[in-house]
Amino acid sequence: MRSAAAPAPEICPTCLKLQHLCVCEAVEPIPTRIFLLVLQHPQEKRENLGTAQIAHLQFPNSALKIGLSWPNLKRILGREVDYKRWGVLYLGPAKAGAAPLPSEVVVVDKAGAPQKDSDSVLAGLEGVIVLDGTWSQAKTLWWRNAWLLKCRRIVLNPSFTSMYGQARKEPRRDSVSTLEAAAFLLSRLERDAGILDRALAPFALLLKKVRAPRPRPPRPGDAPASAAPLDESDGSDEA
Repeated sequence: MRSAAAPAPEICPTCLKLQHLCVCEAVEPIPTRIFLLVLQHPQEKRENLGTAQIAHLQFPNSALKIGLSWPNLKRILGREVDYKRWGVLYLGPAKAGAAPLPSEVVVVDKAGAPQKDSDSVLAGLEGVIVLDGTWSQAKTLWWRNAWLLKCRRIVLNPSFTSMYGQARKEPRRDSVSTLEAAAFLLSRLERDAGILDRALAPFALLLKKVRAPRPRPPRPGDAPASAAPLDESDGSDEA
């Protein structure tokens, strides 16, 4: 006789995490002037430690799109756009011997060199784009959407390391989660350092729940939690 299939795990419809990893209680929407657009690689959607949906919840002035390519930014947003007023966050290849970046958030040219008018460009941005996925997945999104080259390329030089710690291996020291990158960037562009700590609260809760031991699901024959403990003479095999 074929055994019944195990029920599918329950997913929170809001934060899209497994129910035991739900972080909705820590979500605190943060209003921003600058629009956040997260482009997510389809394979990243399956990551329990992914933070794109959390970033979308934390920053209401945002959108999260899942896919590999889009014709242009206008098609995504449904309105006309000025690419010069949009920045895209992209690490790019690390160059050996490259000079350190002059500040925490820098606009760079096609060769990866900081632009002299970086500060004025950042001040005039109306939106920023973050690519969500592993380094190879982000690279795929970058090359499959040529219109990203029309945007201002932004590179971060964060003074902190990712909260992922040992939970997820990152390829570079400056690699941080999508939520961390977006929150750090917006906190600088909005000139509100408090945005970073407030935005990361659900991420901290997620990592805490991931590291916590999961309760053992009840087995057939287990006594209800409210039942009186069995006497040893009852033949219980409970450890």
